[in-house]
Formats: sequence, C-alpha cells, structure tokens
Amino acid sequence: MFVYWFIYLFPFALTFFKQKKSLGSAIEWFIVAILFIVVIGFRDEIGCDWYNYLYHYDETVRLPFSEAFKEVKDPAHTFVNWLVGYYHGGIYGVNFVYAIIFVISLIKFVRLQLEPWLAFSVAVPYMVITVAMGYSRQGVALGLFMLAITQLQKKRFKSYIFWVFVAGLFHKSAIVLLPFGLFLSSSGIWVRLLILLPVLYGGWDLLLSQKQDELWDTYVTAQMHSAGAKIRVVMNFVPAILFFMYRDKWKRNFDDYPFWFWVSISAVLSLFIVSFATTAVDRISLYLIPLQLVVYSRLPFFLQHTLPYSFTKFMILFFYAIVLFVWLNFAHHASCWIPYQNILFNTGDYL
Repeated sequence: MFVYWFIYLFPFALTFFKQKKSLGSAIEWFIVAILFIVVIGFRDEIGCDWYNYLYHYDETVRLPFSEAFKEVKDPAHTFVNWLVGYYHGGIYGVNFVYAIIFVISLIKFVRLQLEPWLAFSVAVPYMVITVAMGYSRQGVALGLFMLAITQLQKKRFKSYIFWVFVAGLFHKSAIVLLPFGLFLSSSGIWVRLLILLPVLYGGWDLLLSQKQDELWDTYVTAQMHSAGAKIRVVMNFVPAILFFMYRDKWKRNFDDYPFWFWVSISAVLSLFIVSFATTAVDRISLYLIPLQLVVYSRLPFFLQHTLPYSFTKFMILFFYAIVLFVWLNFAHHASCWIPYQNILFNTGDYL
C-alpha cells in the first residue's frame, strides 16, 4: 500500500507547500509526470482485468495487421497492442503508452484549474489508482476526454470533437461525450450542432451500431452488476450539488458554466438511474470524474469568506485520504491492486 499512499501524499504536500493558486514550475510537473507514468505504466499484475488485457495482447500480436481488426471492438486499442507487439514491447509497453497519454492529459487539464495541485491530488485515489491502473482502455479514453475539455476551454470546438472521437476509438462508450461540446458557450451553437450531429451519427455507426443489441443485453437487460457503482456515482453527485449551490459565483467568475452545468445534470441523473443499469451508468460516470477535480479546485475560492482558504483545501484532501483508506482496505476488488508490483523494481509484498 506504500506506493498508493506515496503517490497521493506527494501532490498532497505540494498543495500546501506551493503558493496559493500556483501553477507549479515545468520541472515540478515533469517530475510528477515521470513518477506517475512509471507507477501506472510499469505496474505488474495490477487490476482485476489484468489477464483480460494480457489475453487480448497475446491474441492480437499473433495476427497479421489485416486480420487483427476483423473482430475488433475498440480499434485504437487493438492498433496500439499490435504496434507494441510488433516491436516486442509486451503488455508493459501498451500500459506505458497509455500511461503517457493519461498522465499528460491529466496534467494539462489540472493546470487550467484554479488550484492545480489540489485538482491533481483529488484525481489520485480513484481516477488514477482505480481507473488508469485498472481499466486501461477507459483510462486512456478518460485522459483524452480531459484533453478534449482543455481544447473546448480554448474555444477549439473541432479539436474537442477530434479528441473525443479518438477516445471513442479506445473505448466506444466515450462517443456519448460528443454532445457536451455544445455547451461551453452560446456563440455559434447552431453551427456547432450542424457539425456535431453528422459526427455523432458517424461515430455511433462506426463504433456502436453493430454492438448496440449486445451492449443493451449485457449492461441493462441482464442487469450486469458493478460492485461499488452507487458509491462512485455519489462521489460525482456531491460536487454536482456543490456546483448548483455556488452557481451564481461560478457564473460571475468563470466562463465555463454551461459545460459543467450539463456535466452536473448528468451526475445527478446518474444517481437516479444507477439501479436500473448499474454497470452501464458506472462506466459512463467515470467520464464525469473531472467534475470532482474542477469543483473541489474552486471550492476554497467559493468559501474563502466563510472558511480559511487552506482549511477548505485540507478538508478536501482529508476526505480523499479517507476515500483512499476505505478503498484500499475494504473495497470488494482491492485485492487486485494489493500488493503493488512494478517490473522496474523488486517491490515485494510490502508495497
């Protein structure tokens, strides 16, 4: 467990040692990037889906390029596996590529937030440890979605569509994120809608149309269960409620209210439909985790006239320390993450 606590407490400490609202220097973020890429990318037998990903890699690398995509589910994932396999990189090579994409995307995203180090710390207990280290395909898709959001914040709507579409090539569920691109600002919404609709249809036709019956049967009709889904949905629900509580201050101080409004609406709705389709909602709600980073990064600012700025930051980080503690010690699938092992080090059972 030491490694998991270390990668949480490291940005935790930087949250307080850095000046308020500090972006951090390039060298600091470089060190953090290297640390997290090594921890995520070179993990060994971590996550309950480890052997499923290993099986897919072994099956892919045995095939010539033309045959590898015949029964493909997620073409970008298959391509990365085939390319890494061509150079004999192994499953660790695939994870290394995914770790680079995820970590760089996460850092680009948090550096646009009011409190970058706080936002990064909030990401560690679940987004990093569980998603990026356990759900490799959806982890890289989530990273690309955060990268897409950074483009949307810079008013680059076409870039948003591009990165979300690429995310959909890694995990088809990401295609549902395309409509969020309409809601960052009101200017040119009809033009963006005209661009988005054919792209959305094309994405659905390419990635989902042939699998829609299978997906519906698996995630809804069969009531496939995902342990802990309600807790994870609640973790998005709480910042959504905080968003609505401080919506007036949000509107006055930030120009991204429309986008996060609809993300918050989605987080609220997820709580009410998670019992109907547990795994489906759980998978989609993973893409709403950036709401936690944004809201909690801005909460000290919203409460600064009520509570000391540093106290609010500490309470947020203390809460996520509890989340990490509970997850590592009591989560149903925590045993898939413990002990932490890394191919670069002889980690042993004590990590």
